[in-house]
Amino acid sequence: MGLFAPWFLAGLAGLALPLYLHLLKRQTAKPKPVSSLMFYESRTQASTRHRRLRYFLLLSLRMLVLLLLILAFTNPFINREAATLASNRLVLLVVDNSFSMRAGTRLADAKDAALSVLSGKGAARAQVAAFGSQLRLMTKPIEDQSALRAAVQAIQPGDGHGNFGELARAVRGMAESIHTPIEMHLISDMQRSELAATFSDMGLPANVSLVTHAVATKAQPNWTVESVDAPGQVWGKDARPIHVQAVIAGYGTPAAQRTVSLVVNGKTTAAKTVQVPANGRATVEFPALEVPYGFSRCEVTIDAADGFRADDLRRFAVQRSDPQKALLIHNYGDNRSPLYVGAALSAAAQSAFLLESINGNEAADRQPSNYAFIILSDLNSLPSLLENALTGYVRSGGSLLIAAGTSAGGRSQIPIFGAHIIEARDYSRISDRYMGVGSSDSSYAAVAKADGWAGVKFFYALDIDPGDARVMVRLGDQTPLLLEKRIGEGRVVLLTSGLDNLTNDFPQHPAFVPFIEQTARYLAGSERQGGSRTVDAYLELRNAREQAQGVEVTDPEGKRPLTLGEAATAQSFQLTKAGYYQLRLANGRRDEIGVNPDPRESNLDVIPEDVLSLWQGKGSASSQEATAPGPAVPHKTPQTLWWYVMLLVLGSAVAESALASRYLGTQREEL
Repeated sequence: MGLFAPWFLAGLAGLALPLYLHLLKRQTAKPKPVSSLMFYESRTQASTRHRRLRYFLLLSLRMLVLLLLILAFTNPFINREAATLASNRLVLLVVDNSFSMRAGTRLADAKDAALSVLSGKGAARAQVAAFGSQLRLMTKPIEDQSALRAAVQAIQPGDGHGNFGELARAVRGMAESIHTPIEMHLISDMQRSELAATFSDMGLPANVSLVTHAVATKAQPNWTVESVDAPGQVWGKDARPIHVQAVIAGYGTPAAQRTVSLVVNGKTTAAKTVQVPANGRATVEFPALEVPYGFSRCEVTIDAADGFRADDLRRFAVQRSDPQKALLIHNYGDNRSPLYVGAALSAAAQSAFLLESINGNEAADRQPSNYAFIILSDLNSLPSLLENALTGYVRSGGSLLIAAGTSAGGRSQIPIFGAHIIEARDYSRISDRYMGVGSSDSSYAAVAKADGWAGVKFFYALDIDPGDARVMVRLGDQTPLLLEKRIGEGRVVLLTSGLDNLTNDFPQHPAFVPFIEQTARYLAGSERQGGSRTVDAYLELRNAREQAQGVEVTDPEGKRPLTLGEAATAQSFQLTKAGYYQLRLANGRRDEIGVNPDPRESNLDVIPEDVLSLWQGKGSASSQEATAPGPAVPHKTPQTLWWYVMLLVLGSAVAESALASRYLGTQREEL
C-alpha cells in the first residue's frame, strides 16, 4: 500500500480541534427564581474550572471523520496484479504486421504472444490492433475472448514500414477519448529502423503504460535488392539500349557471391554473379533490356540465401510505345528555332517525339489532331483558317506552345492566347544590354528542372496583360515571360520571347534542353510518374481541372479499391500493397506501376534493450523481463482507494450526525 500525495498527512494536526472543543465544553444550568436567599450559605466561588471530556463516542466519530478526510486527500493505493483488475482499464494489444514481420516465423510468434496476453488479462476489456505504417483497430474495447482471439488470428502480414512515432501519435489520440488507464502490449520484432526521428515523438500519455514483447532478440543476416534504376518508358522499335542498374545490399552478412537475375513478364532474360562485401553493397548492370510494346512487368531478383525471401526482388514497369508526333510552325525566314528545338528533343526525350517543322504557308493542309502538341514560333501573321483550326484543336483538348519572337511586336494581341500586348521591350538598348529572370515558380516542372533559368539573358520580350493566365516566370522588370492559360479542355503555354538565339541566349544555355523536354512531355500528357514506387507513397490521379473525369485503379490482387464516389473525386491514391497497380487516370492515359516495400524494412537490426527500457520508463535491469517473448510476466498496477475512503467518510458523518442529535436531546431533557 502507498500514498499518491503523502504530504497531505500534515493535516493530522487538525485532529486536535475536536479534542480542544470538547475540553472547552462547560455544563450550564438555567437560573431558577427563588423567594429568598436567607437559607443559602455564603461561600467563596472557586476560580479554577475543571475540564473533563464527555461524550467519548461522539468525540471518536468526529475525529474519525477528520482522519478519513485527510486519508482521502493523500489518495492511498494498493498494488494489484493487472490480471485481477476488471473494467477500470483497457488492454490495448498491438501486433506489428509491417513488412519485416514476414521474415521467418515472426508474425506467427507474435500472434502466439498476443493470445498469451489475452489469456491472462482477467476480466478487463481489451482491444486488438495491427500496426504497420498506421495503427488499424481490429475490434472495439470488448471483453469477449472469442472475438478478441479471432481478431488476432485475422491479422495478415503487411507491406508497410513501421514507425513507432506514428504508433505513439495514434495512441495519444486514443488516450484523449479513453479516460481509463490503458495497458498497451506491443508485440513486434522491435526493428531499429522503426524508431522515430526524435525520441520525444515516441512519448506516451501518463495514463498509458507500455509492455513490450519482442519476437526477435538479435539482428538477422539478410541480403536484399535495395534499388533498381531503369527508365519507365521507351519509344519505337529502334530505341537505344535500355540500361538497368541494381544495388544489392547485405545487412549483417558475410562476404558472399549472389546471383542476380533480370526477369521480364515472368521470364528470366539475363543473369549475373556479383560479389557482395561483408555488410556492404554491390552494383550490377544489365546493358540491354528488351521489352515488347505496351506495359512490361520487370523484376530484379537474387537467389535466396536467408530467412527473409520476400525482399529478394525489386519490381518496376516499363512501357514501350511509338514516338508521338509534334508540329513546329515557324516564320518563313526562321531556320534557327527548328534547329534548336529539334536538337533539344533528340538529346533529352530519347526519341519520344518526332518533330515536323514547316513554315506558316505550309500549315493549311495539316490536321492538328494528328499531333500530340504544336509549337508556333515567331509568326508574323496567322491565317484566319489556321487560327480557327488551332483554336478548335485547343478547345477540344490539344496543347499549344507559342513563342512570340519579334514578329508579334506589331500586333495588338497574341493570337489564340488572347492576351493584350502592351509594348515590345528591346533590352539591347539599356545599359546592361539584356534583362535576366527576376522570379520563377518552382512548382512548374519546366522551370524547376531548368534551374529557374538562372543566368539566361533576354534581349527582347513582349510586355502583355496576363489577365487570368498563370505567370510562371517574370523578368527583372516584372515583364511576364512564361505564362499558361486553359482554353476549353486544352492548354496554351506562351513564351513572350523567342526560341532562337537572337531574342535571347536561351537555346545556347544548358537550361534550354530540360525546358523543351519538360514542356513537350507536359503538353503531350505523356510524362509517366515513374515505373516504380514505394509502399505508402501517394499517386496523383488528376489535376485541379480534371474533376469531372473518373479514374480507375486496380490493385495487385485484381481488386478495385476506390468506390464510385472516390473514383470521381479522389485527387490522389495511397499505394498500400507491394505488387503491380494498373491505372486509368483522369486524362484518359493508362499506366502501370511496380510498388515495392521500403528498403529500410530489410535491415533486421533490433532496438537495444536500454532504449526499450527508456521508452517504457524503466531501468535497464527490468528491460530483459519486459521484452522477453512468450507469456506476459504478471504486471503490478496501482489501484486507488480514494472512493472507498470517501464512502467511509460519508458513513462516519451520518453516524456522527445521528449521535450528536441524540446527545442534544438528552441535554434538553436535563435542562
